[in-house]
Amino acid sequence: MMRALVALIGRDLKLAFRRGGETLMPLFFLFAVIILVPLGVGPEPNLLASLAPGMIWIAALLSALLALDGLFRSDYEDGSLEQWLLSPWPLAVLAATRLFSHWIITGIPVIIVSPLAAQMLYLPAEALPVLVLSLLLGTPILSLLGGLAASLTLGTNRGSVMLSILVFPLFVPVLIFATGAVSAAADGMDPGADLGLLSALLVLALTLVPIGTAAALRLNLE
Repeated sequence: MMRALVALIGRDLKLAFRRGGETLMPLFFLFAVIILVPLGVGPEPNLLASLAPGMIWIAALLSALLALDGLFRSDYEDGSLEQWLLSPWPLAVLAATRLFSHWIITGIPVIIVSPLAAQMLYLPAEALPVLVLSLLLGTPILSLLGGLAASLTLGTNRGSVMLSILVFPLFVPVLIFATGAVSAAADGMDPGADLGLLSALLVLALTLVPIGTAAALRLNLE
């Protein structure tokens, strides 16, 4: 089973690297936000430091939206999802593996570059570990919830529109808790409460979302 899952991840990563744009777009969103927002609000360091958690997390959110509409659609259209149903492996495990690939492509680049982005925005050094930790906890939730929404809209003609309507309300709690934790650390306060809630959301998403995604995929194939 592990060989099959590793092969599925490897296939997804190869396709992403061949297209090129999917691997670079998260970084493009991040640096576009970092460059454009100071042009609009001004270069004052204290102001940028207060905005830094929200700016970096908005870039992470936009990155998570990348390729969500096509997350399962190409497999749905070419019949690969039907082979998933016929495979000996649980559909929930295969769906979770696809969402893990999406997180590697869209979440990991933002996590790696986030300390540099935070320093460019004058975020206090003591808040950097909390920023990275919030991204490690929160970006998988974005991929999981985005995948669930993508599976629910798979059979609709205007899936991208419905996907946006579904996914943004789901992302709001993650955005609130993550930015709250980073802002608290930057102000010298304890970010434990927000990080604890973010961890609880991650555990809940890891437990329920693959099952819900598998059920939605099966419903679209029947």
